[in-house]
Amino acid sequence: MRILAISDTEEDRLTTRAGLEALGPLDFIVSCGDLPATYLETIVTLANVPLLYVPGNHDTSYAEHPPLGCTPIDGKLISCCGLRIVGLGGSLRYNDRVYGFTEQEMRWRMYKIALRAKWSGGADLMVTHAPPRGFGDLDDYPHRGFESFNVALDMLRPRLLVHGHVHMEYGRIERERDHPSGARLVNACGSRIIEF
Repeated sequence: MRILAISDTEEDRLTTRAGLEALGPLDFIVSCGDLPATYLETIVTLANVPLLYVPGNHDTSYAEHPPLGCTPIDGKLISCCGLRIVGLGGSLRYNDRVYGFTEQEMRWRMYKIALRAKWSGGADLMVTHAPPRGFGDLDDYPHRGFESFNVALDMLRPRLLVHGHVHMEYGRIERERDHPSGARLVNACGSRIIEF
């Protein structure tokens, strides 16, 4: 299975049919947030495969203009292409203008969806905007990950967690890493093809 993961940084090549075809066959696309609705709408139209998304901290405009033709998965457990997928958007709330949550608020959101997933067969993939705390995040508060995502990974044992939020240009950022739960963590900033 081939997944295109996107987040945070627009790439012109993804807004042309030729650019998307050059990637090869795709089963579906996940957006980890901080991308304009019109960008997602263009990609889903050209790719003609499902596009699932969670909002990033800068996606407050999705309330007025959600990406048409795309499937919101924030706070949900869904099935797509035979995979069980959990979505949790947003970042730590560092001001009142972002789509964000306190650690405690995210913990409640996470438990609600993780328990539902655990009781109904688990999850194969988690799609988040922020990374788990200590795994691909930064020390500054706006780019710190959620500790509750580490708990979710230990509870659900998905094979993969895809996130954004931490841009490659912020410094020496690892694109992929392993989590002690056994999950593979992928930073989708820009775009990334994932063989699953």
